[in-house]
Amino acid sequence: MIEKRELGKSEIKISPVALGAWAIGGWMWGGSDRRDSIRAIHSCQDYGITSIDTAPIYGFGHSERIVGEAIKGKREQYEILTKSGMRWEGTSGEFYFTTSDNEGNTRDVYKYSGRNSLIRECEESLERLGTDYIDLYQIHWPDHTTPIEEAMEAFLLLKEQGKIRAAGVSNYSVEQMQRAANVIELSTNQVPYSMVRREIEEEIVPWCMDNDCGILAYSPLQRGLLTGKITPDYPFAPGDSRPETPHFKINNLIKINKFLEDIKPLAQGKGATLSQLVIGWTLKQPGITAALVGARDEVQVKQNSGAMHIELSDEELQMINGKINGLYLELD
Repeated sequence: MIEKRELGKSEIKISPVALGAWAIGGWMWGGSDRRDSIRAIHSCQDYGITSIDTAPIYGFGHSERIVGEAIKGKREQYEILTKSGMRWEGTSGEFYFTTSDNEGNTRDVYKYSGRNSLIRECEESLERLGTDYIDLYQIHWPDHTTPIEEAMEAFLLLKEQGKIRAAGVSNYSVEQMQRAANVIELSTNQVPYSMVRREIEEEIVPWCMDNDCGILAYSPLQRGLLTGKITPDYPFAPGDSRPETPHFKINNLIKINKFLEDIKPLAQGKGATLSQLVIGWTLKQPGITAALVGARDEVQVKQNSGAMHIELSDEELQMINGKINGLYLELD
């Protein structure tokens, strides 16, 4: 039996590995298969993963609809985490970027956390998910055109109405978290964190630990890079945005793959894959509540779940950290 971890002071408990449903949305990942996605969500229950993290922007509603279809009749078996504050209809808020949806239509995406917009978004998510409550509702990105207090007041209302059980944020700084926490009990901050991206250790982790706020680590495999399967000649599918990101540049790719070869014997000695070792390391880091890991099918769900059974001694953690500290990546 996998021991669940509590989200801050909310009394909501989630599995240490949660299914990140960005790839299921297809957008920016070169598409997805609906049947494989639904089977992946159903199979989570077989492997001790009970928590699913999604967002409206993942496929412009597609990911939430897939999750809703998969959990129909099984809602009580899952903790559903979703987000708000990224809009592709209208021009309110802070312009973020222009992209194409799964059908090739151009979309302008805005960060917008206005009170009425968040309340409307929650209703839309509830409908897509086919549920009457969301376990953890999160602001996806800070919106600098709207006071944080206004967004949290909307969350407070949604919580009082029973539509959300707990409030969280994503990609928030310490100052932004403090402002949010002045209005509502802040249960989590969802932030990028991996062996090769550790900047949250400086300020965000200490604040969260001091304030009983959980941390949901997203991209612990650095979007697949830390699986060891992304070689310099890897055939990325059309629409896959990863090759344009700093960690995937050729020099960094070579250095990271060399590091992975160095720790591979440790994984093999535990009968584990590199991915399981990497996620297992993430779960052992101070302040980390859960790792959000994407999966497109049941095979990947099963592999990801194995990370919850990885044991690492202090000496093994020190060895891994020593090698990580020796990586000099070019990320500017």
